[in-house]
Amino acid sequence: MNTLRSAILAGLCIGLGGIVNLKTGGVVGAILFSFGLLTVVHYRYKLFTGTAGFTETRQQFIDLIIILLGNILGCLMLAYTIDLALPDLYQPASDILFNRLKLSPLQGFILAIFCGFVMTASVRHARENRFLPLLFGVPLFILCGFLHSIADAFYYALALLHHDLSVELVILYSCIVAGNFVGCNLYRLVRDKA
Repeated sequence: MNTLRSAILAGLCIGLGGIVNLKTGGVVGAILFSFGLLTVVHYRYKLFTGTAGFTETRQQFIDLIIILLGNILGCLMLAYTIDLALPDLYQPASDILFNRLKLSPLQGFILAIFCGFVMTASVRHARENRFLPLLFGVPLFILCGFLHSIADAFYYALALLHHDLSVELVILYSCIVAGNFVGCNLYRLVRDKA
């Protein structure tokens, strides 16, 4: 339950970053989105992309699934609540959803790999009290168009309050999650050789 609670809070934090990105967009929105991840790291909340690159045991992998579900639940809770207070956010969230659906599953997977790599590198620095890479890492993945499974969960949840869920979106989202996991673990390919 502690893991699930922490994961829900992490999803809420990433959703807050998503809100400011939807409201402002561009470089400013990308930079301010960093608040969500900085908060997650500071309070040591459980975030899928902040944990996937550090999973070693079977139990940690099971925890990772709980973390993913908790992150999504946190995003859903925030999306439902913020839609009541700021209904104008629906349109930019829908624009993101429809643009994502133009991607093939392979494109989504590849773009998510790069995001996963950036996130693990950023979190590794933050765990050693170097937060500047985290502050740059978030705008980097947003401005490059890399896909973050939890940020996308918030955008999709907000858009899906007014649209139907499609099989194509489920497939694409699954590829994004898988791509993030692969990207978060890329450093392991060279860790033992370096």
